[in-house]
This record gives sequence, structure tokens and C-alpha cells, in this order.
Amino acid sequence: MKIEILGTGCAKCQSLEANAKEAVAKLGGFHQIEKVEDVVKIMKYQVMSTPGLVVDGEVKSSGKLLSPDEILAILKGEEL
Repeated sequence: MKIEILGTGCAKCQSLEANAKEAVAKLGGFHQIEKVEDVVKIMKYQVMSTPGLVVDGEVKSSGKLLSPDEILAILKGEEL
């Protein structure tokens, strides 16, 4: 599973990245987490407000700081 954190480095973006790492640790297995700070790449996802969470190329959240448990639910395919 590829997880991308979209954001230019603001505090919320950094927190979302940390929360994603915590969620992945709870989930177990191998999952790639990538921080995307390039505005052009972020715009390709049509995300207008950061932070953004992308899982396997699909935007799951934007403009919201998700908790580790919320991210874990998304990774498991559950609805928030």
C-alpha cells in the first residue's frame, strides 16, 4: 500500500505524517509512506487545501488533520 501525505511542510502536514506512521505501525505489514511537498504534484490530485492523505493514488482526505485511528480506519477500508 502506498500512502502519500500532501503538504508543503506546515505543522498540520507534519502531524498528519506522524499520525500516518503511527497508524501503519498499528496495521502492520509493509506500507510505503511518502511526503509530497511539490505544489504541482499536489495540484494533480486536485487538492485545494492541505494536509492531504492519498492511499494508492486515491485522495481519502484533504484539509483535515486525521488522528491515527481515523487513518487506520481508512487503511482498513472502513468509513469514517
